[in-house]
Amino acid sequence: MSTPAFPPSTGSRTPRQLRATWRRLAEPTLVRRSVLSVTVAFVLVWAVLLGYNYFNYKQAITNDPGLLKYGDALLESLTPITDPAQAAAAVAATNHWTNIRRRQIGLLPGASMHELRNSATGQVVYSPAGLQELDIPLPALQEGSALSESVVQGKPYRIYVGHNARWRLRIVDNKRTDADYLAYNGRYLVPYLLLAAPFVLLPVWLSVRNGLRPLQQLANLIARRDKDDLQPVGFRARHRELKPLEQSLDHLFAQLRQKVERERAFVQDAAHEIRTPLAVITAQAHVMARSPIEEERMQAQAHLEQAIARTSHLAQQLLDLAALDDAQRPAPRDLDVAQWLRGALAQAVPDAMARQIELSLDAPDTLPARLDQPALESIAHNLIDNAVRYTPNGGNVAVALWREGTALHLSVQDDGPGIAATEQSHVFERFYRGLGHAANGSGLGLAIVRQAVLRMGGQVQIGVGLNGKGVGFFVSIPLPHKA
Repeated sequence: MSTPAFPPSTGSRTPRQLRATWRRLAEPTLVRRSVLSVTVAFVLVWAVLLGYNYFNYKQAITNDPGLLKYGDALLESLTPITDPAQAAAAVAATNHWTNIRRRQIGLLPGASMHELRNSATGQVVYSPAGLQELDIPLPALQEGSALSESVVQGKPYRIYVGHNARWRLRIVDNKRTDADYLAYNGRYLVPYLLLAAPFVLLPVWLSVRNGLRPLQQLANLIARRDKDDLQPVGFRARHRELKPLEQSLDHLFAQLRQKVERERAFVQDAAHEIRTPLAVITAQAHVMARSPIEEERMQAQAHLEQAIARTSHLAQQLLDLAALDDAQRPAPRDLDVAQWLRGALAQAVPDAMARQIELSLDAPDTLPARLDQPALESIAHNLIDNAVRYTPNGGNVAVALWREGTALHLSVQDDGPGIAATEQSHVFERFYRGLGHAANGSGLGLAIVRQAVLRMGGQVQIGVGLNGKGVGFFVSIPLPHKA
């Protein structure tokens, strides 16, 4: 009978799980950032307090030195003692107690050394062995007491010397350097900060975590949304800080919703427009393949070529419009706009001559500018093509180019049938074709013009054509100051 296998312990984790846990812990969080900021503030408070205490210490040892007070007090306490042995015992006991206390508080390494002499004879009454080894020379007697400093064997010392009618007292003490003071007081302040830290960090952690809860709720609400849901968030933020975020998200969703709706309508219209020439192509190809009459086959071939040309033109315009909708814009180029426009106008000359349309250009010899050349090509080609297409035989099309200040201006005017005032607000819509025109078109030319002008940050307006007839399109494009 086989022994059943035990399931793996839930407490054990695979290396992959451990790595995932470590990545989650190492991931930056706002809570950790806030707590870390408070911790840094604690360190700054510690540094400020340490600096404040150091400043007070420097002031104290300058204006009210403690060693001088201590020595004077000890010397005064020895005044009534006349017995040298008793005085030596008192100084030895004081010296011993002082060093014990110094070690208890961790004040300084080394020991304080007291020496007592007879004032009259200079005979040593009490002197520790360490002081004798240092062999610090005695200063000259002077009135009262005094402090001095000396460096012996590479170590700094502070020396107190005082005397009265009976005794002469000398105290040699290690000099407290700035590093010693900062190290001692730094350790002294740390326990207080550690004691206060939990009472500050814990409330900060709780408050930040609680404060970020509405943001987490908003994130969860968005995460639960369907991928095709572009409706407003519906969060109804109560906090002032979250209202701009909610409004920005709603605005973004509204823009995406409009873009999706516009693209859906665009695809439907494009499919509708392509369906017609494809049907013509299919029908005329059938006639060419099946009709025994030569004349019918020739007519079918002509219609077939027209349908293919229309389909090709429509496909090219769709590609142009898609390129203009692309968020990535090409880098501006240095261009002589006047010379380039003459070349663009020359491409329309054959169609204009076939219909006896007179083309004219009013432009300077040169007009250098730095701009988006593909967008400018879309504007000029479509405006000129529309003007030639819709102007009757024997008509006129006038193109003008000039620069005024920091703006480039382009106008294309004709003396054709014009556009009714009721239709002018719709001519820039995609696939919109005005009524009463015999010319074929896809209704995308002016939509491309508007999109190209917007990409260049300019404006396009409809105005009066030539001699009070027809229609005119006026484009204004801002240029860099150094163009």
